[in-house]
Amino acid sequence: MLIPFLDLSRESERYRAEIARAVSRVTEAGWYVLGPELAAFEKEFAIYFNVPFAVGVGTGTDALTLALESSAAIVPGEDHEVLTSALSAGFTALAIYRAGAIPRFVDIDPKTLQLNPARLESLIGPQTRAIVPVHLYGHSCDMEAIGRVAARHGLAIIEDACQAHGARLNGKLLGTLGVAGAFSFYPTKNLGALGDGGMLVTHDEETYHRARELRHGGQSRTHYHGLLGRNSRLDEIQAAILRFKLENLEARNQKRRKMAERYDRALSGLDLAILPADDRLLLNRHLYVVRTPRREPIRAFLQEKGIETLVHYPTPLPSQPAFQRFVLPGQTFPEAEAATREIFSLPLYPELTEDEFQHVVENLNEFFERS
Repeated sequence: MLIPFLDLSRESERYRAEIARAVSRVTEAGWYVLGPELAAFEKEFAIYFNVPFAVGVGTGTDALTLALESSAAIVPGEDHEVLTSALSAGFTALAIYRAGAIPRFVDIDPKTLQLNPARLESLIGPQTRAIVPVHLYGHSCDMEAIGRVAARHGLAIIEDACQAHGARLNGKLLGTLGVAGAFSFYPTKNLGALGDGGMLVTHDEETYHRARELRHGGQSRTHYHGLLGRNSRLDEIQAAILRFKLENLEARNQKRRKMAERYDRALSGLDLAILPADDRLLLNRHLYVVRTPRREPIRAFLQEKGIETLVHYPTPLPSQPAFQRFVLPGQTFPEAEAATREIFSLPLYPELTEDEFQHVVENLNEFFERS
């Protein structure tokens, strides 16, 4: 039995008719950029997230970049610094840099793999302007602790919620707890497009209007560029597809949660650390991540059995060649370094079959029985 880590074709096949209808609406209207589908999706997304404003853009990276820039959290070119997690996709740091700021990295809490709020204060300097918490794997950062630090130092919070669609903390959706939040619609996300896309959400009207201008070349009206913007617009076909996918988000997230809970029970007797260890922050399941010093032998054994696993992420951001220049002298990241040597992700998505799920569990048990 061959079990891919993720098979997106299954979801597309399941929703073939809905996708066809969405695409037909766009082609029949003949309007492909900044049209009625995007306007409707932005409104529906804002209603779902209980915020007044949402702005569709080309990618999740652009959503985070524009959230920083449009909120005036930083001023491009002023060497302002933004604190973020040492463990994330490289696009988090890239977005901060592209907004015109300097990313500074914070080591993680080993129990949650999220940014450690206790490490923030020592990194705050005169140029620090914002904190970008990354809700990694769909789990929540400790937003209360991060919020207290931000309030003491007058820092903006811009959430990287690109893996946290639909996750709630104390009844509030992640991505809505700061000045602005950024979401990705990369195909692998819980709410994924058939291409790329992103969304910025905010409670602030000025941030909203500035983001709309910046995504469209800095234009407040056609052929009038009041700002130095960029070209980053969620296209009509992706918006149309994402509209019906948004309607199914809660149900699909629930399937992921139930499957993850079954993994929790089935693997509880094995020498694997199930993450995160703090149940208060385990809100949603984008990825199912486990931790063990025996990662490579386990992954090799599963690969022989036809089970694909991945590592999210194998290299901390401060160790990436592109970002090493932003590491402060003498700064180390022991928890992020240790985690990246031990974590790996198991298949988890609504279309994973019962037989496939059982095959994963049985082979993990077999590995530990043999060893």
